[in-house]
Amino acid sequence: MILTQRLRLQLRFKMLVSCIVAVSENGVIGKNGTLPWRLSSDLKRFKEITTGHHIILGRKNYEDIGRPLPNRINLVLSRKENLKIEGCEVFSSLEHAINFAKESGETECFIIGGAEIYKAAMPYCSRLYLTKVKAEIDGDVFMPSLGEGWTLERETSFPADEKNQYSTVFQIFERSLENG
Repeated sequence: MILTQRLRLQLRFKMLVSCIVAVSENGVIGKNGTLPWRLSSDLKRFKEITTGHHIILGRKNYEDIGRPLPNRINLVLSRKENLKIEGCEVFSSLEHAINFAKESGETECFIIGGAEIYKAAMPYCSRLYLTKVKAEIDGDVFMPSLGEGWTLERETSFPADEKNQYSTVFQIFERSLENG
């Protein structure tokens, strides 16, 4: 049933849905409402990849950021009825947000978190931009399972330096929704 649902969604949306996330070796993606590391290269990569595109994020993640991210269409998911956020579009479901991006002519929209949104989005995602943070980090938000069927397409390693607290590995994974 999930396979059929994924194929229907892929055909229906005709747009690439991607996740972009930085994850520590022990699965941490956040702590106390913020990123638990200082990684200038990861923030630069995030900006380069997502600028000019629709980004989908949860309300809590939006509140942690504190403002709409510039030069992107910010689509915020919330269960709060009639929520209005200046500079953002607000949706009650992930499907509606994805469909909005598609109907706007988007070619690749990005899921940017938090953990609940990543978990809900995995059935839709066929590309993953992953930054592996080469450290075990103390945190309170963890990346959910990515599911199966991912194939590593590209990988680049970077050492820690004065602007990057930890060594990182930038990876891009792809999967066909019919296989994953």
